[in-house]
Amino acid sequence: MAMSLSRSAEIMPDPFSEVLAALGARSVRGTGLEAAGDWALAFDGRTRLKFVAVTRGRCWLLLPDHSPEALAEGDVVLISNTRYTVASDPAVEPIDGMPLYASPGHDMVRLGAGDETAIMGGGSGFADGGAPFVLEALPTFLRVDRTSSTAEAVARTLKSLRTEVSSAELGGSLVAERLAEILVIAAVRAFVATSPITSVGWITALADPRIGKALRLLHGNVARRWTVPMLASEVGMSRSAFTQRFADRVGRPPLDYLTRWRMVLAQRKLNAGQTVAAVATAVGYNSQSAFSHAFKRTFGRTPRSGG
Repeated sequence: MAMSLSRSAEIMPDPFSEVLAALGARSVRGTGLEAAGDWALAFDGRTRLKFVAVTRGRCWLLLPDHSPEALAEGDVVLISNTRYTVASDPAVEPIDGMPLYASPGHDMVRLGAGDETAIMGGGSGFADGGAPFVLEALPTFLRVDRTSSTAEAVARTLKSLRTEVSSAELGGSLVAERLAEILVIAAVRAFVATSPITSVGWITALADPRIGKALRLLHGNVARRWTVPMLASEVGMSRSAFTQRFADRVGRPPLDYLTRWRMVLAQRKLNAGQTVAAVATAVGYNSQSAFSHAFKRTFGRTPRSGG
């Protein structure tokens, strides 16, 4: 006898997970720092989502064009495409921290005689040029609210990550990478759960009942010939009210967002070797010419054929 799912059992697409998968999100290995005395380490601004978590003591986080942030035990922050420095004091001159972690297996660094402060780091990087689609939807810096519904999950994951980085167990580096990726997602969840209604970006807009539903519809059938009236009807709003609310919450009009997402998907498919014709059809274009024009408007270049 054939089985069927009831409507209540149907699961809407998860755009955040879909975007990370489409962009080839990959774990950045979990790393640790134990330090005492005066110290400061500077890190470059790579295109990735990176967390910094204090597991013991206190320190400072320094970001360009941003007031120094005091961090204490239990604090977890998420930063994106920017340089940053962690330090015992903002006045300490930093050294380049990148070489200290450059060699494989060098996941834990110790500075000074003691362990007054302990910090964990890690996150998610991206395989190709679509990373801005995620990073532009998040602030450069965010602090995980300890009162958020996901704060406990962040704390549990951080505890497990610290254990893996500090030990030499079989497969420890691989486990640490996965935990680092989970921690980033948990931190984003915490951010979305506590973001005010005035926050702008498609990630926080997912928490808006109507705009979130519209985003899930777009991601669920990216090739459909969507119109603003269709989307407005689906979420129970007038066309004008929906258009305004979508732009306010997401930061761009509905069909502009759809085009941008289609082009990010298209770039990924082209990089995987698919032909321009196949990709154009997959993302909702009837002609290669229309697809090529949209691609060029988005990325400033024409799509390359995969075969």
